[in-house]
Amino acid sequence: MIPVTAPVRVPALPPVAPELLAEAVGGLSARLRKKLDATIEACAAGDPPAVVAADGEVTHRFGEDALVTLRPGPSGAITAPEQAVCSCLLSPRCLHRTAVLAVSPIAEPPGTDPAADLAADPEPEPASDPEPATDGAPPPPSPSPSPEQVVAAAALWEAAAAALAAGVPAGGAVVQAELLRAAHTARLAGLPHAEAAALRVVRGLRAARDRSAAQRLTELTEAFRELLHTAALPSPGGSRRAYRSGGSLRVYGLCREPVLSATGHAGVVTHLVDADGDRFTLADVRPGGIGRARGAASASVSLGGAVLDHAGLARGALHVVGATVSADGRLGSGRGVRATPLRGIDWSEGPAAALFARPAAEAVARLLADPAADPGLLGCDVLVVAAAGDRLLVRELSSDGAVRPDAPLIALVPAHPHPDLAHTANLRRLADRPGLALRVLGRPDPDRSATLRPLAVGPVPGSAYTLRLPPQWLGRADLGYDLLQGSHLPAGADAPEPADVGDREPAADALGGSPLWRVRRLLESGVAGGRRAVAEAARGEFAPNGGRGPLRRAGFAGAEELAAALAAEADRRPRDVFGRLLDPGADRYAWAWLAAATHLHAARRSLVAASWSAQ
Repeated sequence: MIPVTAPVRVPALPPVAPELLAEAVGGLSARLRKKLDATIEACAAGDPPAVVAADGEVTHRFGEDALVTLRPGPSGAITAPEQAVCSCLLSPRCLHRTAVLAVSPIAEPPGTDPAADLAADPEPEPASDPEPATDGAPPPPSPSPSPEQVVAAAALWEAAAAALAAGVPAGGAVVQAELLRAAHTARLAGLPHAEAAALRVVRGLRAARDRSAAQRLTELTEAFRELLHTAALPSPGGSRRAYRSGGSLRVYGLCREPVLSATGHAGVVTHLVDADGDRFTLADVRPGGIGRARGAASASVSLGGAVLDHAGLARGALHVVGATVSADGRLGSGRGVRATPLRGIDWSEGPAAALFARPAAEAVARLLADPAADPGLLGCDVLVVAAAGDRLLVRELSSDGAVRPDAPLIALVPAHPHPDLAHTANLRRLADRPGLALRVLGRPDPDRSATLRPLAVGPVPGSAYTLRLPPQWLGRADLGYDLLQGSHLPAGADAPEPADVGDREPAADALGGSPLWRVRRLLESGVAGGRRAVAEAARGEFAPNGGRGPLRRAGFAGAEELAAALAAEADRRPRDVFGRLLDPGADRYAWAWLAAATHLHAARRSLVAASWSAQ
């Protein structure tokens, strides 16, 4: 439980540039800073209420003497000081203006907004063709950060360490402003990933302090880990999505995935594969809600004049000339791009078939090998076993259609639980047919044991008791959009005899059955309550100086040592020569917290990968 103030209501306000908010907080006097959090809480709760005009102008009245006016620019965001004014005598260094800016959403920096990415017309960056790689040769070294980037990363580390030591209760507007100021400096220095991590932490702190249902302590803890990691090891780079020339491509549709983000963006992403098995995506994501996520499923594809919608592309193909491709495989719509629709392929043909050829345990181990990467798509053939709450339990099938003797029980969970999307309804429909053979394409959950979030399903070639989809669906159903009907399933009377699949369900929590949950609780205590909360939570829990604590007795000696070091640092209270307590500083504490968090992150991924093997 996070001890914060009562829930607040955030009015509909235009987003504010991070650096503008940081500047406003920095301009306040020390006396006004002490009053800022209380003023923000009252302002966010609708005291005073906001008034939104037809032209988008927003006004907040504070008593009889102060009126704050927000005038968004063409982008819909507040990006310049003159767009936020107050009528009081202290303006612009006044409490009223700063409080209104602080309750407004944080805008994405220029060039990183998903809507801007899609509306733009990216051209490939000028670059020479890379030298062909030699088999077995080591990868080229990563570029070293410049002196400016080192300075920016150090400033971001200092702000992040202070925020971590403070915890949610003390992580108010002043602490958040320091993070935003350091994030802006990181962007100017060419560290976009570090900036993005800082913005995630600030949004998480806001949500946690407001007791938002959208914020989980686990997610905020992971956001702090990512921020400290990127600040400690800065990775130089340009914009977060730089497009380069991909030449001529022939890509085949795999499936569609609805997008509904907490930042107010929605749409669809269509997943593609080329003849070499490389993955690509084509997205249509813009500001909006569930209506846009549903409508974008059949929206026209904006790529090189191709007369095709996302529903057709998911089951079709494109020949793209002059393609522009980002580092993460996203196709851009540059002015020189030309695309011609082609006939699609079934999942059992060509490069799509390779997605289902490798055993799931082997594929998951490879997908989770990079701790910094998001899990990619996993394909496997499975046999429906039973439903367990919101999970559909299945067993993996081998190439001959029999249940793999070494296969674990796998849980299929909705990729997106929103009731207006079809994921949950489709999984319930499939649960009505125990013994049904399915071909599944989805994402393995990196935090849950043997859990797959399916995006699409299809019939298993050669199986008699499998899906019967319409020919125009080309052998797959997008679970977020295509609603399975009874006619798409075989008759229940034709079900085969149930296989001996065991009765052990996969654990929802990868750490639930491991003593490592103690480390997770310690790390989350630090985020929820700050440094002193870690010291209190660790008393008698971890054995210092190589003692035999519960983790070491279970074989986790490294985790025991890191947790004990974190507890000792959290409880360190230095004194001066007169015995007076000194500020211990946040740097050593942040390093100890990051070491334990990094170890736990790697251990969790290892446990998840192992859960896909025999149980």
